[in-house]
Amino acid sequence: MNPPEKAPLDKSGDRVREMFRQIAPRYDLMNHLLSMNIDKYWRRRAVSYLPVDALKNPDRRPLLDVCTGTGDLALAIAEKVPSGVEVIGSDFCHAMLEIARDKNEKRKNSAGVEFIEADSQHLPFDDQTFQSVSVAFGLRNVADTDKGLAEMTRVCAAGGRVLVLEFSRPRLPVLKQGYNAYFRYVLPKIGQWMASNDKSAYEYLPASVTQFPDYEELASRMTAAGLINVQFQPLTFGVATIYWGDRPAT
Repeated sequence: MNPPEKAPLDKSGDRVREMFRQIAPRYDLMNHLLSMNIDKYWRRRAVSYLPVDALKNPDRRPLLDVCTGTGDLALAIAEKVPSGVEVIGSDFCHAMLEIARDKNEKRKNSAGVEFIEADSQHLPFDDQTFQSVSVAFGLRNVADTDKGLAEMTRVCAAGGRVLVLEFSRPRLPVLKQGYNAYFRYVLPKIGQWMASNDKSAYEYLPASVTQFPDYEELASRMTAAGLINVQFQPLTFGVATIYWGDRPAT
């Protein structure tokens, strides 16, 4: 007998926005502790896949980071872009953006980031506005994955790059079993204890990872969104993966 199918995860906008509002004050601390600070390395690797050298062009288009949360990837990108190139971070959770803005104000000797409130399924930008569009650990929280990818592709300039950094499921059998046990039993308890939050937020996290497409499946969706040369690179034995693809030049 086949096991019963899991009910689709509720990723309605109001629910996800409120959940992140509640956990915003300790979101960064939890990320760093629960990943043993590896999430910082993952973001640095992700930035290295962005074509920042290509930004040395006459129009100097800006870069966009969607579902930016508390802004870590957008701020990391700002450290690498040439002088005068704008970086924008967007998110639909006001509480997370307030933390991102505070971080931005404390930075010195580097370009700033503009943070705006926006839904990644309805980005308030013209077609082909950005040289690159990125998202880190946020695409799986978008109610409609394909619509989110389509919007990222729409606002990316011809010849530009769309990049996704997201949790994935390890494929090595022993590691896969330990990973599943950690996400199912350990992470929710640690997260709830640290955040003093409704446990549903930390039941949502493992469910959002296990139900989200990864590896070839997500790469196929990026191709369906209109990107070419789509590739992916697993990190830390497949716990996270970087995906990237380019918008056709014509």
